[in-house]
Amino acid sequence: MRRIVTALVFALVLMPVGAVTLLRLELDEMIEKSTAIVRGQVAGSWARFHGPVIYTHYRIRVLERWKGAEATEEDVVVPGGVADGLRQVFPGAPKLADGTEYVLFLWRGSSGLTNIMGLTQGLFDVHRDIAGGVFAARMATSESMLDAGGRLVKDEPLRLRFEELRGRIRAALARGSQK
Repeated sequence: MRRIVTALVFALVLMPVGAVTLLRLELDEMIEKSTAIVRGQVAGSWARFHGPVIYTHYRIRVLERWKGAEATEEDVVVPGGVADGLRQVFPGAPKLADGTEYVLFLWRGSSGLTNIMGLTQGLFDVHRDIAGGVFAARMATSESMLDAGGRLVKDEPLRLRFEELRGRIRAALARGSQK
């Protein structure tokens, strides 16, 4: 009997969580609602339980900061991961790669944990093209997405020259400080 209960507990913990529905966020909304916006590089990761949920923590070495308190590192969490031999999977949760550079739109929740805004919506890969141009891009999410009116919409990928993204962030922050 104990083996059956143990097997059921593992099956429930290892099962992926059902589909998730995201609210589509425009770039200006993410800029406004973020508590921090940084360009950074993943410098390590680990996972641990916070209550019943496993979060993967990513240590981000900050290369450039556009919003938020000055710090050389950010501890960013993403739901899901492996801790104490158990795995939790959350649809829509991004996976960051060690050593990779990203632009992250972050928000600190009431739990005190720093999350990526809108899961994959707030995570941009930084790429360099053959000519040396730098771009920030994110793929469209495959998860269900609603607009502000509650209508089902399809997400679109977003790719911007790095300087254009930096300029849009600075302009939005300047507009916000004038309010």
